[in-house]
Amino acid sequence: MNRLAKKYMLLLSITLLGIKGYGQQNIQFTQYIFNSISVNPAYAGYKEEWFGQMGLRSQWTGWDGAPQTGTISIDGVLDPYERRHGVGLQVTADGLGAQTATSIYANYALRLQLDRADEHRLSLGIAGGVTQYSLDGNKLRFTDDDDPILPPGKIGTWRPDIRLGAYYSNPRWYAGVSVQDLFAGSESGEDYQFNQNSLESLYRSIHGYFIAGALFELDRGLLLRPSILVKDDFKGPTSLDVNAMFIFNDKFWIGAGYRTRSRIFNRDYTDYSANKLSSLNSVSGIAQFYVSPKFRIGYSYDHMLNRLSGLQNGTHEVTLGVTFGRVGRQVLSPRYF
Repeated sequence: MNRLAKKYMLLLSITLLGIKGYGQQNIQFTQYIFNSISVNPAYAGYKEEWFGQMGLRSQWTGWDGAPQTGTISIDGVLDPYERRHGVGLQVTADGLGAQTATSIYANYALRLQLDRADEHRLSLGIAGGVTQYSLDGNKLRFTDDDDPILPPGKIGTWRPDIRLGAYYSNPRWYAGVSVQDLFAGSESGEDYQFNQNSLESLYRSIHGYFIAGALFELDRGLLLRPSILVKDDFKGPTSLDVNAMFIFNDKFWIGAGYRTRSRIFNRDYTDYSANKLSSLNSVSGIAQFYVSPKFRIGYSYDHMLNRLSGLQNGTHEVTLGVTFGRVGRQVLSPRYF
């Protein structure tokens, strides 16, 4: 790692460990477009078949202590004929330097049929779970051996959380809103205090999500699926994702995405800080291939567009998806959302 990269990494570490951050905290997967349960609990059961997915994300490769994330999820419907009750389970492990967060969430979605042909559904979802936050003092580099703030070993705490969401879909388009970290926002100094040590970078913020997308038939066997995601923590800059996927014969998906900072909301800090920050974030290439009707593999690569682009090797994400068989009757149409 060259000298300039080390300076940026040191600055990042000081920011994360030394102050209370107001930036976006929650994990953001590039391939949420293939399985939106990670951003909206009301998505559980949308595919109307039992579906499991494993995802691995390596962010900013080439940097020591760069974010590493793994997730496993499964969801489906409990009643195969009415398909009104969707359930799901999601387990996520995330690491950033000496910090780790491991969470498990159970999801439930009430799926309301809005028309007789059953092409329009409105889902109301809730997820409850816990997250273990931990800090490994053995991975920290320090100059003062007697610093009372730094723990001598690994310490951690558990925190509960609730997520809420609503998701509407029909064969041509979808839209959903959700909120996460509803138990966040406390200013108590005891919330994230480990053995007399307070790690303020773990203070959580409530996050809101809006997702939407559509499906267009361009030619026989060729579909276009554009989508957007708006993510906001009601304190820092709003994140906007714009994606477009081409689908060939329902087997091969390929497309690209663009992530940027968006000034959707006018906040006080924008007058003296946000205008000085580059709105450029990253571009991504995304692909998914159906090896068989029940097994799919996805890959995405994110390339940063800001000043850090030349200091790391991008972000890689791989997903594996398995359908455990359709329950009850046959799904009437492929699930593109």
